[in-house]
Amino acid sequence: MAQYNRGMNAICLVIDRLHVGYVGAYGNSWIETPQLDRLASRAFTFDQMLIDSPWPERLYRSYWQGWHAMCRQPPPADRPSLAVLLREAGMHTALLTDDRTVAEHPLAVDFDELVQIDPPWEPKGAEEIEQTHLAKCFVQAIDWLESARPPFVLWIHLAGLSTTWDAPQEFRHAYWEQGDPTPPDSAEVPDRTLPKDHDPDELLGVCQAYCGQVSLLDACFGALHEAVVDSRFGRETLLALTSARGFPLGEHGRIGLCDEALYGEMTHVPLILQLPDPEVAGGRSQALVEPADLWATLLDCCGVAQRPPSPTGFSLIPVVRQEAAAVRDRLCIVGEGPDRAIRTPAWYLRDAIRPELFVKPDDRWEINDVSDRCREVVEQLQESLRQYEEAVQLGSPVELAPLDEVLQSGFE
Repeated sequence: MAQYNRGMNAICLVIDRLHVGYVGAYGNSWIETPQLDRLASRAFTFDQMLIDSPWPERLYRSYWQGWHAMCRQPPPADRPSLAVLLREAGMHTALLTDDRTVAEHPLAVDFDELVQIDPPWEPKGAEEIEQTHLAKCFVQAIDWLESARPPFVLWIHLAGLSTTWDAPQEFRHAYWEQGDPTPPDSAEVPDRTLPKDHDPDELLGVCQAYCGQVSLLDACFGALHEAVVDSRFGRETLLALTSARGFPLGEHGRIGLCDEALYGEMTHVPLILQLPDPEVAGGRSQALVEPADLWATLLDCCGVAQRPPSPTGFSLIPVVRQEAAAVRDRLCIVGEGPDRAIRTPAWYLRDAIRPELFVKPDDRWEINDVSDRCREVVEQLQESLRQYEEAVQLGSPVELAPLDEVLQSGFE
């Protein structure tokens, strides 16, 4: 397989609030995402990527410093960021974003260049694709690439799915069927809990509107992907697509941000890596992956040593090259207040006020809580979660004993 080196470029595209279940490459057959599916056919897809926190301030410590969100203390002042390490390796680094939280993150100042795009001041539907906020963001990214000088790293964080649903009406009407109520025309992003007696037609309309926005994203991404593939540096460029958080669409009684509860519709996100290596095209993995792994993978691909190593992050290149089936046997997530979660290949435990346990990977969206029938598993996972949280506070690579067989493989 191809070897990667310091001459390679990297583009990281983070689309906030992209629901993994609404992407064709992840099993959705209702929404048309031909451009994202095309990327997956040329790339390597990780089926089990979970964020370590739904809060951008903590999440971006993982992306940019390999520092797990569960660590209560900030990284040491002398711990270099991804941008610093890559700049020292001779790469130009740029951050393009329409999210003020990301632009004002303490680590954002380490980028050589900041391209900040103003979000729309008022949600308003567009008549043409070119008028949408997402299209304007992607045009900015394409313009930047046209004048880019390799080697470079362009980090793009777009909040378009959480700022306005301004796709032209025909995008959401494409998911309307005979007998359905007319899809809503509002561009405001919904954010509420659902009453038990909620109107299913109202929820259907919200889903149709979200589908329209995902279709818009797909079309915009297609233009960016084509620009990269056709560029003079396309064969020396890594392209990573992921999301900062998902978007609840009625699962567990929530639409939108709400309380950021740690269920799969919030924590499970896509990760697709297109590498300059045709041998890995179309590959997939069930390995458990977290944000700090992207930090380690980018450094590995660019031939830059981790300095110092991440407490929890691993390069994913051995998985891509089929040299390893997995890089960990568990990953942990931290939310608001007491909300914590731990995922193993066989289980997902949300340990909040009351623990909830779900069988994986069968129960994809955490519908059937089996905690009352598997008390011993709950207790073992709670202890593993406690040990993990305690270990990550040390700031050095986490070393824990392998999980028991039942926690890794479930019951026979």
